Amino acid sequence: MQKPVIAGVGFTKITAHWKYSLKDLAAEAALKALDDAGNSEIDAIVIGNMMSGIINGQENLGSLVAESIGLSGVPGVKVEAACASGAAAVMWAGLSVLSGVFDSVLAVGVEKMTDVTDNEDVSSALATAADYDYEVFFGATFPSLNALVMRSYAKTYKLSPEDFGYLPILMHKNAVDVAHAQLRFPIDMNGYLNSPIISDPLKLFDCAPIGDGAAALVITRRDVAKNSDHLVEIAGFGSATDILATYRRDDFTRLRAAELATKRALSMAELESKDFDIVQIHDAFSVIGYLNLEALGVVEKGKAHEFIASGDAERSGALPVNPEGGLKARGHPVGATGIYQIAELALQLSGRAASSQVEDAKVGVAMNVGGTGSNVIVHVLRRVE
Repeated sequence: MQKPVIAGVGFTKITAHWKYSLKDLAAEAALKALDDAGNSEIDAIVIGNMMSGIINGQENLGSLVAESIGLSGVPGVKVEAACASGAAAVMWAGLSVLSGVFDSVLAVGVEKMTDVTDNEDVSSALATAADYDYEVFFGATFPSLNALVMRSYAKTYKLSPEDFGYLPILMHKNAVDVAHAQLRFPIDMNGYLNSPIISDPLKLFDCAPIGDGAAALVITRRDVAKNSDHLVEIAGFGSATDILATYRRDDFTRLRAAELATKRALSMAELESKDFDIVQIHDAFSVIGYLNLEALGVVEKGKAHEFIASGDAERSGALPVNPEGGLKARGHPVGATGIYQIAELALQLSGRAASSQVEDAKVGVAMNVGGTGSNVIVHVLRRVE
C-alpha cells in the first residue's frame, strides 16, 4: 500500500490582513499549493479551521473554498480539533488517499482572527477549546490555564524565569529572515524578562500572537503526482485525546495525548525519535513547547530548557527546532497552524526552505496541539529519494 505524499505546498504571510477575507486567504494558499503540485486534479477538499463561525460569521467552508478556486462540485468538509484543526485536516486527507477512496486531496487550513473589535472576542473564541462548564464559566482563559501548567512545571523541575526565555528567544531569532513570518524581530533575555505579565507567571513573550493566515497541501500518491521532483512522504501519523478540563488531570507536567500520538505516528512510520532530523513543535506557550519536546522523546523530562540553551536546537544544531520561528514568531493563525508546520517541514525535507534550510534533513516530525494538550496530532514526514 502506497503511503500518501505531499506534492504541493502553499501559504500566505501571517499578519493582520485587513484587505483580505477568510475566503481570499484560503484561495491564495490553495492556488499556490495546486500550482506547486503541477495543478493536480483534486478529488476532495478538507478544511482545518476553529473559529470562523464565531469570529467571521462563516461556516460551510468546504463549499466556500471549493467555489473560490473553481472546484465547485468536489466533496468539501471542515474539520475541527481546536488548535490542532490544521493537522486534523492533513490527517483526514491522508487517510482518504491511503484508503484509496480518493487519489488527490487538497488540505487547507485558514483562520482570520483579526475580524473583531475587541481582543476579548478572540479570547472567548479560543476558550471554546477548554471545558466551558467547569473552566470557562468560572473565568478561566486560555492563558490562565497555560499559566497553571507553567507554574506546576517550574515548581516540579525547579526552573527559573530565565529558563523559559530560551525558547522564545530562539524562535524570534529564527523568524527574522523568514518572509511569511509575523514577528520578524529578535528579542533578548532582558526583553523577555521585562515583558508584561499576561497571567502570572506567563509573560507576553511566552505567548504566540494572534494573526490571519492560510496554508495548503496537495496530498496524493506517488503514481499520480504530476511534479515528482519534490515529493515528501507522510510516513506516519498519530492522534490522541486527553481529559478536556486541565484541572482534572493528575499531572500538569505531562501531555499524555502528545505521548500517545507520537507513539502511534512512529509505529506507523516504523521509526524512532532518534531518527528525527528536524522538529516542528506547537509552542503556543513556552511551557507547551517544552512539553512537546519531552512527549516527542527527544529530551529528558525537565531538561527541555537545557536542550534549547545548549544551541542544539539551532538551525545548525544537532536537532533543529522550528527553523521558521514556530508559533511564537512565525505566527499562530489557529486553524492553519498545523498545515504551516507540515508545509514548512515538507519544504525543508525537499531542500526548498530557502533562508531557513536545515542541511540534509531527511526525516521530520510536526506536533500540533489542541487545547492545553487535550487533542494532539503528530505527523512524521520523510524525504522521497
